[in-house]
Amino acid sequence: MRKKLRVAAYAICVSDGHILLARSPAPGGGFEWVLPGGGMEHGEDPYDTVVREVEEETGYLVEPTGLLGIDSSHRVFPDDPGGSVDHHGVRLVYEARITGGELCNEVDGSTDMAAWHALDEVLALNRVSMVDKGLALWRERPATGRIQGAGR
Repeated sequence: MRKKLRVAAYAICVSDGHILLARSPAPGGGFEWVLPGGGMEHGEDPYDTVVREVEEETGYLVEPTGLLGIDSSHRVFPDDPGGSVDHHGVRLVYEARITGGELCNEVDGSTDMAAWHALDEVLALNRVSMVDKGLALWRERPATGRIQGAGR
């Protein structure tokens, strides 16, 4: 079985009761909202990853102001041709503030739209679980940097 490790960094940007999210194609069709961020490039620092990814996906320049926590997921997925992949995802979640740029949509990337959403309306959105995990880290700020029972 092929093994894959993916390390990624994501941002929680909250301003005036709204959170910045990006829209991504969902498996099987449709769309889902995600935290802006993405995979680290080899040799890249996670801090630099989140800055680069947020700008690519939203047009905003950000300053990470704190590491909120780390989420880890471990699953086995089907893989072509007829095999499977043992996938381990490690996701660093930063709090970040907007320092410049303008809201715009990513072109030819992993997302197609960025938008601000009222915090009290997030539950009604079609979203990935990482949005909820990131918001829980932002709200609870656990000393361990880990939400108990999240994704395990």
